[in-house]
Amino acid sequence: MPADFDFEFRSLFSQLKDRAPSSLKARLYSALVRSQQESGPLASLDTTVASGHKICVFEKLVQIAPVGEKAKSPFFCKVCHARALAERFDHPPIFWPHCPYVEFKGS
Repeated sequence: MPADFDFEFRSLFSQLKDRAPSSLKARLYSALVRSQQESGPLASLDTTVASGHKICVFEKLVQIAPVGEKAKSPFFCKVCHARALAERFDHPPIFWPHCPYVEFKGS
């Protein structure tokens, strides 16, 4: 992931914080991550945690699993029900700690 991607992402979302519905922020986040995947693999969960970022409970399960680094770098949210709910509802019934989609509904 390019170094400026995180900065650009945070800048964009800070502009949307109070002006956009959480479902729009969720769809935009998913699209940005899919776009990032087109340029190469995402950082592994171990790398993400080592750089100081939090991961959700489901990503944590994958991180501690005895699997290779390649298995720890997909966009796991793609198959998560939290993403599906967050992209369709402005107040989805999701409460996982450190889930970006939960954070969108709170902003």
